Amino acid sequence: MRIALCNEVVAVLPFARQCALAAALGYDGIEIAPFTLDREAPHLLPAARRAELRRTAQEAGLAITSLHWLLVAPPGLSITSADPAVRARTLEVIERLIGLAADLGARLLVHGSPAQRRVAGPDDAARAEEAMARAGEWAARAGLTYCLEPLAPRETNWVTTVAEAAAVVRRLGVPGLRTMLDVCAAGNGEAEPAAALLERWVPTGLIAHVHLNDRNRRAPGQGADRFGPILAALRRAGYAGDCAVEPFEYLPDGPTCAARAIGYLRGLQEGEPAA
Repeated sequence: MRIALCNEVVAVLPFARQCALAAALGYDGIEIAPFTLDREAPHLLPAARRAELRRTAQEAGLAITSLHWLLVAPPGLSITSADPAVRARTLEVIERLIGLAADLGARLLVHGSPAQRRVAGPDDAARAEEAMARAGEWAARAGLTYCLEPLAPRETNWVTTVAEAAAVVRRLGVPGLRTMLDVCAAGNGEAEPAAALLERWVPTGLIAHVHLNDRNRRAPGQGADRFGPILAALRRAGYAGDCAVEPFEYLPDGPTCAARAIGYLRGLQEGEPAA
């Protein structure tokens, strides 16, 4: 199981320094928010820039594991909009981001983007599911996985639990579509603890990714959530995917937050009983 750092945590640094810092701190990989690469059109990055980003991570000894925060840029995207132009543009961006992920050597994409998936009308949820089906198909063709991320009700009103996401994945039956667990979202929206959810859902094969963050929106080790049981649950369930550290509040700052998180998590791993 690899632990990656979500790069927006240290986005004040150039990408090469982000990678060097993550590697020096002991992360295995980096998860990229596309808007940190280009604020207007990250899905249109030229081939030379894609190759440079991949090479930079490799030279630092890191894997680019995944992409997340997919629909922040360009502005005005939505998977639920009834406007055909908005919908077509959004699907094009998703398809091109899947291509970007493949070019960067990532193996999955995480679809959170709560502002771009809000359900207001009677057909909005159906449009969202159709978008997920298309994304899963495109991801499968590229040899990748596309993860529908359950988010807490305070963030979105469509797919707020792992059970709801799993139902969508099963209903669509698309090979490249899976779900994942975000510890912060689970702590603010699920009836069960994150560790219990992982023990139940990882064996189904539907959980392809995990975001590690406290329900207070800070990094692991900076709140009340205990991550020892979460890591132990992943180990017992035989989880072989990636985890990514994704705080939303960086205290006292991004680099220090990243350092504290990986130190805490590696300490917990060292304390686990040998297999």
